[in-house]
Amino acid sequence: MRANYHTHTWRCMHAFGLEREYVERAIEGGLKILGFSDHAPYPFPKTYYSGFRMRMRELEYYVKTVIALREEYRKDIQIHLGLEAEYYPDYFSEFLEAISGYPIEYLLLGQHFLGNEIGDFYSGAATRNPVLLERYCNQTKEAMETGAFSYLAHPDLIHFIGDDAVYDKSIRPLCQSAKACGIPLEINFLGISDKRNYPDERFWKIAGEEGCSVIFGADAHDPQSVWNPEALKKAEQLVQKYRLNLTETLVLRRPGQNG
Repeated sequence: MRANYHTHTWRCMHAFGLEREYVERAIEGGLKILGFSDHAPYPFPKTYYSGFRMRMRELEYYVKTVIALREEYRKDIQIHLGLEAEYYPDYFSEFLEAISGYPIEYLLLGQHFLGNEIGDFYSGAATRNPVLLERYCNQTKEAMETGAFSYLAHPDLIHFIGDDAVYDKSIRPLCQSAKACGIPLEINFLGISDKRNYPDERFWKIAGEEGCSVIFGADAHDPQSVWNPEALKKAEQLVQKYRLNLTETLVLRRPGQNG
């Protein structure tokens, strides 16, 4: 593994360690590219508090910190500046405007909630409801079609425990849309390490049949997780089992450039 674009920082309030420690761990593991993509601030109403992302006032320091490390370690590793963000239709244009003054190189799509988050369904909660599954897939497809995102993080986050045929009916068009948009799908190492509901083999079977591109992502919330040989081995087994098209090259789509 030579590249990881999915790396968090302490600002999201559920990750640990200094940015420098992530960089040095990446170098130790032989990575050539490290992308920081902490949970993006979002312009929610002031009456709402989203507790798993940085605040808008922290964005400037986040940017300065990553850029300084990029310069300091330029001879050792290539560092990129990104954010992981949801697609929330009511706030998305305002979000893009809010980050437009910063040199953000890419956005990862991580659709953690449906709707606009506030009072809506968390995608990783177990459900048998096909309506929620369909909403997740439709919202994710709409997000990819904006052109604002470089890849889809943990695309199999949606925890549908109902009928496999119902799952296939919704997930297959999502995979087809990802392929049409040129969006790689992430095999998520945090899900592997924590034994979460993802990676979901039903998803990757469909992705393989549809000829989707896939990419590895550490989803690192602590420095040790930037380089994870055990998760890498299991991810490679998924690639081989379902004949997935693995890529390590990411097209950096600057937010708002195509959206």
